[in-house]
Amino acid sequence: MNRSPVDQPSRSIRDTVGCAIFTLPVSLGTALISAGAALAQTAPSGAPAAPTVPAASTVAIGNLPHDLSPWGMFLSADIVVKTVVVSLIFASLVTWTVWLAKTLELLAARRATRQALQALSTAPTLEAGAAHLKPKSQIASFVTAAQTELNLSEGLFEADGIKERVISRLERLEAAYGRRMTRGTGLLATIGATAPFVGLFGTVWGIMNAFIGISKSQTTNLAVVAPGIAEALLATAIGLFAAIPAVVIYNMFARWISGYRAQLADASAEVLRLVSRDLDRQAAQSRSGKSKLPAAAE
Repeated sequence: MNRSPVDQPSRSIRDTVGCAIFTLPVSLGTALISAGAALAQTAPSGAPAAPTVPAASTVAIGNLPHDLSPWGMFLSADIVVKTVVVSLIFASLVTWTVWLAKTLELLAARRATRQALQALSTAPTLEAGAAHLKPKSQIASFVTAAQTELNLSEGLFEADGIKERVISRLERLEAAYGRRMTRGTGLLATIGATAPFVGLFGTVWGIMNAFIGISKSQTTNLAVVAPGIAEALLATAIGLFAAIPAVVIYNMFARWISGYRAQLADASAEVLRLVSRDLDRQAAQSRSGKSKLPAAAE
């Protein structure tokens, strides 16, 4: 395709401008390099260098703590960060103390309840079941409550009313023992929920102090900034160290206590079956006695 004479000059102008745009940065860079080399050659050899930021960095690095271990960072931290770390360590000790005490308590209670269930399941009467239980055990208190209600209801012939009153007593005992077993677990939930935020508060405070130190030293050297930030992050690490076990232990105890409450419900149902069996046996004996009276009169 043939181009007109008017298009050819415009095309050459565009090519020239484009070449100039691409070669301009190269030319400027070459000129700056040449000027810097000329200034370096003409500067006097004995002229002192400008000590501004390097001098401040050297002073700040000289004042840095040499021990960057967790204990060294704790000793060189601010008083607020130290307080946060000490409180979190105390919370962690409380968590493990509750874990040890509650584990022993739950294991002993579940074992005793399991043995009591085996004894009640093979007992023919309520008195026979009570004879195989420890006097001060929790399941023995179930049997005692049922016997107390039977004694108070002596002379009454409505079995359904007696059973309802026995059930009411057993339900109250179940609720009381369940609440007693959950003591201490609320503390674990509190530690697991608040420890990360307490550690975050210590971190925010430490980073704020680190930025204040950076502004005073007038330098952004990583060797100056890193120790202060590391001390601040130590609080968050201790907070997670206290919170994670507390949450795990709380969930473990929640499952164990749920299983223990199920065992208490089984024991209550077993006691109620013995009560119902005794009531039916008494009713059968009373009916058989009444049926023998006319025969004896004849």
